[in-house]
Order: sequence, then C-alpha cells, then structure tokens
Amino acid sequence: MAFNRWQLNRPRYVGKLSEAIRLCAPGSMEEWRDYYFSQVKPEGEMFGQTMEQHLEEVGRRLYTKISEQLQAEVSSITEEDCIEYVRDVVLRRTYEGYENEKKTVYGQLEKALGVRLMPAPDKWDRSYNVDFYIPVGKYSIGIQIKPITYYHTPEVHKWRQWMRKSHEHFRKKQGGRVFIVFSVKQGNNKVIANPEVIAEIKEEIERLSSES
Repeated sequence: MAFNRWQLNRPRYVGKLSEAIRLCAPGSMEEWRDYYFSQVKPEGEMFGQTMEQHLEEVGRRLYTKISEQLQAEVSSITEEDCIEYVRDVVLRRTYEGYENEKKTVYGQLEKALGVRLMPAPDKWDRSYNVDFYIPVGKYSIGIQIKPITYYHTPEVHKWRQWMRKSHEHFRKKQGGRVFIVFSVKQGNNKVIANPEVIAEIKEEIERLSSES
C-alpha cells in the first residue's frame, strides 16, 4: 500500500517494468535480474548511483514513509475496523466483482449466443482450465475468460501450449471445444476483445446439436 501510495513503483523510480520485462522475455528470475540491473534505468535522477544502489535508496524512502507517516495511522486502527474490513472484502467486494463479471463479458456472451452459460464445476476449472460451459445435448462446450493482458505476456506460446493440452483433454471427455474469450477494459466496463469468437462458438453449438 505504501509503495503505491507514494508512487515509488512509478517509472521515475524503478523504470518502465512492463515494457522492460517484455523486451527481456526472461526464462528465469536470474536472467530478469541481470537484465534489469544492466539495461533498465529510471526516468528520474540517479545521482551517479548504480541501479542496485538506487533500489536500496528507494527502499530507504519507503521505510521512512512507513515509519514516520503510516505508523501514526496504523496505531489509530481498531479491532472492529479490521473485522469490518474483512467482512467488506469477503462479502460486498466479492459479490460486486461477480456481478460486474456477469454483467459484462459473461452477460455479453449469453446475450450474443442466446444460451445460458453454466459455471464450471471446480474439478473442471482445475483439470480443464474452463470458467463456464454450455451444455449441448450430451456434449459440453468450454468457455475460458481471460484479460487481454494474458495474450501479451512474455512467452505467450508456452501459456497457449499449456492451455491447448487441457482444452484438448476437455474436448475428448466432453465432446466440445474450449474457446478463450479475452476481455479488455473500455472505460469503466469490460468488453469482449475478440468478438469473432462468438461466431466460432455458434458454429460449435450447431455442430454438436446435429450430432446429439
């Protein structure tokens, strides 16, 4: 919280991390560490320091902010404050997040397809990497919803290969394909980033309907 609050994670202090790690595309933590310390520079002044020394200085600033400013704020927090916060996160925020998902990407899919999406059983979520499914006769179609950032992660081919194996396992067991629906934030809402997938899902529904 303090790291974000005083913006010590901004490019002026630590460099453009998202851009840098994509350029590096590291295969290990050590590779990323070496690249960061040799190639990445903050946008702010380093005063002749190395990047390792600069990060130590940022850490010292963080400690000062926490020890001097947050300490007084933390001491004013009561036990009841903590209880109410936990309730709020677990109940209200979780429900609002669920409603937001249902009303956006999930709701958009149901409306576009004209069918109801069923929440995937926990076993399916773990084994097949699907979030929802569409029953079609004796078969099922899998739906996985992911933010568009997954598509731009480093070494995305490895992620797709891993997904492909579990989704192929789903197809063999349940008869239908699994479709990945990417979401992207548009204003305050999330929308489907790959709307062409809707036509593909409709084709699969028609195919399975004819075989049922």
